[in-house]
Amino acid sequence: MRAREAGQPVDREAFEQRVREAVAENVGHQSEAGLDIVNDGEVGKPSFNNYILERMSGFEVRPAASTERRVGPIDPNGRDAQQFPDYYEYVLAHSPFANTIRIAPRVCVGPLRYVGQELVQRDIANLKNAMGGRNFVEGFLPSTSPIPNASANEYYRSAEEYSAAYADAMREEYRAILDAGLLLQIDDPSMVSAWDSRIDLPLEDYRRLAEQRVELINYALRDLPEDRIRYHTCYGVNFGPRVSDLQLADVIDIFFKIRAGAYSFEAANPRHEHEWRLFEHVKLPDGKVLIPGMVTHSNVTIEHPEAVADRIERWARTVGAENIIVGNDCGFASTAGNAEIPPTVAWAKLRALAEGARLASARLYAKVPASVSG
Repeated sequence: MRAREAGQPVDREAFEQRVREAVAENVGHQSEAGLDIVNDGEVGKPSFNNYILERMSGFEVRPAASTERRVGPIDPNGRDAQQFPDYYEYVLAHSPFANTIRIAPRVCVGPLRYVGQELVQRDIANLKNAMGGRNFVEGFLPSTSPIPNASANEYYRSAEEYSAAYADAMREEYRAILDAGLLLQIDDPSMVSAWDSRIDLPLEDYRRLAEQRVELINYALRDLPEDRIRYHTCYGVNFGPRVSDLQLADVIDIFFKIRAGAYSFEAANPRHEHEWRLFEHVKLPDGKVLIPGMVTHSNVTIEHPEAVADRIERWARTVGAENIIVGNDCGFASTAGNAEIPPTVAWAKLRALAEGARLASARLYAKVPASVSG
C-alpha cells in the first residue's frame, strides 16, 4: 500500500490477494474476540476518508506545498495545544503518526463522477466471504462522509455546487453497500473534532456550520433506508488532554436530524464517560439506536470487563437496553501506518468489550445477550 501511494509499480493481483487475506484475518479476529456485528477492518484503504479520491474522477494530484510539522490528526495549533504546549511539543517530537501513509493532495479540476464501482464491490465481496460460515448478527462497511473535506475546488462555480456534486458521487458508494445487504456506516469525525481547530469560532456559529453539514449528509442519504444506516463521529485520534472537546450536549440535537437509524460516538474516554447522564433529560427519538463506545482508542489501557459492564449497564438503564448496541469509541488505526494502538492491544480491548457485554447481559437480561459491534 505504501508503494502504491508513492506511485511505485505494484503487482495488482498480489495486492488484491493480500487484501482478501487481511480482511479474512480481521474478521476472524473479530469472531474470536466475540463481536456480533463486524466490518472489514478497512484494510484495503490507505485512510478512512482520503481513499475516496481514487474512486472519483475529476481530481488532479498536486504536490504538497506545506512543510508544517505533521502529527497525524492532531492539530498542533488547536485549542488543546494552546493550553498544553509542553505536551504537544513532546508529541511532535515523538509522533506515533510519523509513518502514516498519506495520499497526495488532490484538486477538483473537472466534473465529479464515482468510478469506484469495482473497488466497492471488492470490499463487499471480501467482507461477505470472510463472514461466510460464521455466526454473526450483521456486517457493516464504513464509508466516508459526503463532505469534501479532503480536496479543493477549481472547477465548480460555487462551494455549494461542488459540495452537491461530491455528495451525489458518494451516494453511489452508499447505495452499493446497502444494495448488497450490508449496513452502511457514515464516518464523519470532523462533525465534532474540527471544533478544536476553530479557535476563534463561537459555539453557536459552529453549530450553524454543523447544521449545514447535516443538510448535505441528508441530501446524500435521501431515499436510502434509514434503518440500515449508522452515523459515526468522534474527536479524532488525539492522545492529548482533550479539555477542549465539545460535549455531547452541545450537538446531540443536531445528530438526531441526520437520516440514520443508529449513532456511534465516543463514550469511554475520560472526557466523555459521564455523558450517559445527558439522556436522563434528553429523549431518544423513536426508532433510533445509540452505539456508545465502551472501550476507547484514546489510550492503550485495556479496560477491565467489569468496568465495561458497568458502563453498559448505566447506558442501558438510562435509555433502555433495547435502544443500544455497544461498540468502541472509534477505529484503532484510522490511517494506514499509524502506530498509536498496537494490534495486540486493539484485539484485547475488543475482547474486553465482548466480555463486558456478556457480563452486562447476564445482569440485565439473565439469558438474552446484547449485540456487540466493532
